[in-house]
Amino acid sequence: MSKVYKTFVASSQATTKNVAMGMVLAALGAIAFSGKAIIVKLAYRYQVDAVTLIMYRMLFALPLFIGMAWWGTYRQGGGVRLALTRRDMAGIFGLGLSGYYLASFLDFAGLQYISASLERLILYTTPTLVMGLGWLMYGRSIQRMQLWGMVISYLGVVLVFGHEVRLEGGGVALGALLVFLSAVSYAIYLSYSGELVKRLGALKLVGMATTVACLLCILQFVLLRPMNWSAFQVAPEVIWLSLLNAIACTAVPVLLVMMAIERIGAGATAQTGMVGPIATILMGVWILGEPFTIWVGFGTALVVVGILVFSHASS
Repeated sequence: MSKVYKTFVASSQATTKNVAMGMVLAALGAIAFSGKAIIVKLAYRYQVDAVTLIMYRMLFALPLFIGMAWWGTYRQGGGVRLALTRRDMAGIFGLGLSGYYLASFLDFAGLQYISASLERLILYTTPTLVMGLGWLMYGRSIQRMQLWGMVISYLGVVLVFGHEVRLEGGGVALGALLVFLSAVSYAIYLSYSGELVKRLGALKLVGMATTVACLLCILQFVLLRPMNWSAFQVAPEVIWLSLLNAIACTAVPVLLVMMAIERIGAGATAQTGMVGPIATILMGVWILGEPFTIWVGFGTALVVVGILVFSHASS
C-alpha cells in the first residue's frame, strides 16, 4: 500500500511540476511576443521605414524558420517525410501570405502611428475576430456570453483609442486601422489553418508558412527598392534591434508557446497569455516613456476581462 501511495504522490508531484512549467513557458512566450512592438518602436527612432525594418527582421528570422520546418518534417513519422501535394503548397503559401506576411507588415506599418500599448490591445482581440469569421463564413453560432465578452473587450480598445487620439491626433486612426487589419489577416490564418495543422503538424506548418512570409518580405523590399543599395544602409542599432526581434520576439516565443501547449493545452496557454498586454504597457512606460493614465489602465482591464469572459464561454 505504501508503494502505491508513494507512486501516486510522485505522479502528482510530476504533474504539478509539468503544469507549473507549462504556465511559466506560456507566460514567457506572451512576454516575448509583447516585446516585438517595443523593439519596433525603438527602431523607428533611427529613421527607418516599415518596408526596410520588416525586411531585416525576416532576413534574420529566415534561417530559424527554415530550421523549424526541417525539424517539423524530421520529427513527423520518425523521420519519414510526408510528400506535399499541390493543395498543401497552395495552402502553405496562402497561410504564409495572410498570417505572417500581411499581418506582420500591417502591424509594423501601424506602429508608426500608435503606441505599443494600443497595438497590443487591438491584436489581443484576435480570438473574437476568429469567432466572427466563423459566424460570417460558416454560420457558426455565437453564445450570449461570447457577445458580452466581445462588447467588453472592444469597449476597452475604444476607450484607449479615444484617449490616444486626443493626445496624438488623427494619425492614430490610420495606425489603429492598420493594426486592426493585421489582426483580421491573422484571424484568417487561424480560421483556415486547422486542416493543414492536422495533416502536416503545427511545427512544420508554422516553419514553412513563416519561411514563405520571410521570402515575401525580402521580395517586397527588392521590388520597392530596385538597385538601391543605399536602402540597406541603416543605423547599426536597427540591425541589432532587428536581430533581437527575429530571435527573442519571433522564433523563441513560437517555440515557448508550442511547448506550453504540449504541457497544459491551448486553452490554459491562451489564458496565461493575458499577461501579454500588461507586459507591453509596462515595457512601453519603462523603455519607451509612453504615458500611463487611468484611461489606459481601465481600458486594458476591460480588454483583459472581456477576452477572459469570451474564452470561458468558448471553452
